Amino acid sequence: MSRIAARFARLRAEGRGALVTFLTAFDPDRETSLAILRGLPAAGADVIEIGVPFTDPMADGPSVQKAGQRGLKAGATVAGILALVRALRTTEQDTPVVLMGYYNPLLAYGVTRFCADAAAAGVDGLIIVDVPPEEADEVEPHAAAHGLDLIRLIAPTTDEARLPRVLGATTGFIYYVSITGITGTRSADYASLAPAVAALKRHTDLPVAIGFGIRTPEQAAIAATVADGAVVGTALVDTLASTLDAEGRATAETAPKVLAQVAGLSAAIRAARKVAA
Repeated sequence: MSRIAARFARLRAEGRGALVTFLTAFDPDRETSLAILRGLPAAGADVIEIGVPFTDPMADGPSVQKAGQRGLKAGATVAGILALVRALRTTEQDTPVVLMGYYNPLLAYGVTRFCADAAAAGVDGLIIVDVPPEEADEVEPHAAAHGLDLIRLIAPTTDEARLPRVLGATTGFIYYVSITGITGTRSADYASLAPAVAALKRHTDLPVAIGFGIRTPEQAAIAATVADGAVVGTALVDTLASTLDAEGRATAETAPKVLAQVAGLSAAIRAARKVAA
């Protein structure tokens, strides 16, 4: 059983949803990024999603775009990010790690080589935003060969005709995009979440995590109760950015503030699941 499947199975047995945290690699520097990643499991993150900085991030809102720019300025490369995951795995063996990014950096690295190296580094899954199932032939065989889950984004605009194709090409978990548009620009419409997740569950047994527009502990709790998990990214990126000095460098507050926010999100999810149960 993969780390992702094992984690969601354990949480299901415990009767609660997952907290999936997103932060961009090397933001604002490698050392701070690694310190935060190492602190995430103890703070309550159930799945760690790491953004791979890219120069043309079409699905990212302004906050994550700026985080990517900081990461690139700090020297983030695909090889460097895999080394970051290897460093994380020296202290954390159980928490799933998912890389989220765009196809161009992986293509430049070499898809076959990337999948082999990512698995060896301790990566468990990939979210490649700009590779739909219909165009994933160059990625899917290599990911499968190395045990990497390919996690797909499903939007409110995904219709019933296309849904089986997307779900059939998805492993690990489903990332349900709660809003139309880019990350971090609007909050989710919670009245529509329950029926949307119920519609997905009619087609698949995979866990569903809700992302885009989840910012507060209350919103995360609702999402993780309606679905199997909540993805929080922009809110964490904004907190990190708020702690940087005038030159964009980390301060003594950077890692503690982000980890404290994660702890608050996790506590809300755990409490809400207990109430819902």
